Amino acid sequence: MDTTKTPHAPEAETTPADLTKAETDVEPTDVELTDEDLDDDELADEFDEQAEPKEQGHVGAAASAIVAAGLGVVALSGSWVGGIVSERAGVVGRLELSQTADVNGQIAAQFVQPWHATALVNGIFAALALIVGILVLALPALGSPQRTLPTWVRSVSWAGVALGALGVLLFVLMYFDLLLTIPQAATAG
Repeated sequence: MDTTKTPHAPEAETTPADLTKAETDVEPTDVELTDEDLDDDELADEFDEQAEPKEQGHVGAAASAIVAAGLGVVALSGSWVGGIVSERAGVVGRLELSQTADVNGQIAAQFVQPWHATALVNGIFAALALIVGILVLALPALGSPQRTLPTWVRSVSWAGVALGALGVLLFVLMYFDLLLTIPQAATAG
């Protein structure tokens, strides 16, 4: 019984020249790196470039967009700074009042001056929100035109612009007494 041949194997006629040709045509699929190769910075850089494409960082733009939205919220809701400035304006107004001041003078000192001081501080926050939001949105045009910001950064920046614009509008309405009229005392007569 012949055990060198299997019943299903086709007869193959190969010569030693065919075997050497087949060995030289084969490309290695695995490349083993030595410790010397691993220390090569150039090889490591090439590997990093192939493994992960570099994306542009948007950390500054994202942080600025969040700051713009935060400033817009502060402009609409008020801040600790606005409260302090308002209280200070009220105290200064009371100190400037004379004992013989009429009722309208007292109203101006105790109500109008703090109201305007609060409006001014909120208007500053609103203007800052508007400026920062617009700068973030204009960042791709100022840098490289092909650079685009992620969608969420643009959305948050637009929110900052909208809140800032609303804050500026409220500042104008409050500061120039267009939102609410100044209370007046009835004149005797």
